[in-house]
Amino acid sequence: MIELKGPVIVTGTDTGVGKTIATAAIASRLMAEGRTVDVIKVAQTGDDDDAATVARLSGAPARALARYPDPLAPYTAARRAGAPLLKLTEVAEAALGSTADTVLLEGAGGLLVQIGEAGWTVRDLAVELGAPAVVVARAGLGTLNHTALTLEALSRRGVDAAVILGAWPHRPGLAETENLQDLPGDRLGWIPDGAGALEPEVFRLSATEWLDLDTNS
Repeated sequence: MIELKGPVIVTGTDTGVGKTIATAAIASRLMAEGRTVDVIKVAQTGDDDDAATVARLSGAPARALARYPDPLAPYTAARRAGAPLLKLTEVAEAALGSTADTVLLEGAGGLLVQIGEAGWTVRDLAVELGAPAVVVARAGLGTLNHTALTLEALSRRGVDAAVILGAWPHRPGLAETENLQDLPGDRLGWIPDGAGALEPEVFRLSATEWLDLDTNS
């Protein structure tokens, strides 16, 4: 089981897998155990406001370090906007400058999406910080391959990781049911589809049931 202390990367097997809701759930679970939590959205693209969603659902302070208008990879969106490229050292300093027990750093898209200057990725950020990673995966067909590839890419750089199923369907089919047994890696739990629509109080209480975190690490 990974340790959820200090900086922790939240990444995904792809875009739209539920990283933001998973980040809010982890923050809620840790705060229920008396931990202090700070959430950093590394780079926000498009019209969404993931930091605001995390703050609303969990009550944890959350902020985005960079925002770009186009719904693209951050590196591409910054280039198109003529904006300065985010530096890896800037993000690392923001994480290390926090006094919270745990700093959750939510990436953008999948693990190897280019974020900023020189094309660094959230895997590079994990290596820079010596931080573990939570990989948010889909429940359905295809997730075994995507999850295994993501975990292998992290392992090759010495990054410890665990997996959360980001949107468990209310009526799981054969693939989803079998994936519960076959999904690679250590499992931290699962989050039901539509959890982001819950009232914050309900979301925070439910997060203690969805996730099995070793909060005593």
